[in-house]
Amino acid sequence: MADQATKAFFGDGIERHLDALYSVAIHLTRSNADAEDLVAEAVAKAWAAIDTLNDQARFRPWIFRILHNTFVSDYRKKSVRPLEASIDSNDNAEDDLANLLGEQSDDFLVWWSNPEREFFNNLLGQTLMDALDDIPDAFSTVIVLVNVEGFTYDETAEVLGIAPGTVRSRMKRGRTMLQKALWHQRPGLQEGIEHDA
Repeated sequence: MADQATKAFFGDGIERHLDALYSVAIHLTRSNADAEDLVAEAVAKAWAAIDTLNDQARFRPWIFRILHNTFVSDYRKKSVRPLEASIDSNDNAEDDLANLLGEQSDDFLVWWSNPEREFFNNLLGQTLMDALDDIPDAFSTVIVLVNVEGFTYDETAEVLGIAPGTVRSRMKRGRTMLQKALWHQRPGLQEGIEHDA
């Protein structure tokens, strides 16, 4: 049975990260109700496994890893989205795109997670969320963890159970896919750019 200090530590950690857990859960499940269920189940599993957390400083990646594993084991089975094929293979067509996002810093999407933005940014945020929904989960999840939630590449690798090099590769390809998805959502953007040139 956990002592009072452990209960307090766990409660504080959950409270500190609850909004981010819910945000990632919405991205994974595409449903508010399912996201709430996923977070509740992940928190319950985390509490049951609190003795496995050897380093309290690693609480954040540990709880997000439990959230991701819970999604993979329970919620993905219910999903009707098609499985992605060969997510880490090279695609020369993707590399040939003008990658508008590739040169940006790792915080180029942080504005999306800020609820205090005005209508224009909310509109852009919705466009970005729609574009993220159009790319495979393996890539969009890495983008959300790194660019929106602020995880390092190493922490993202720990959360997803993959190598840091794979995170970097998925970030590069994911940004290209995201740029392409945004381009397709806003075809007038291309005409406007060509017109101004």
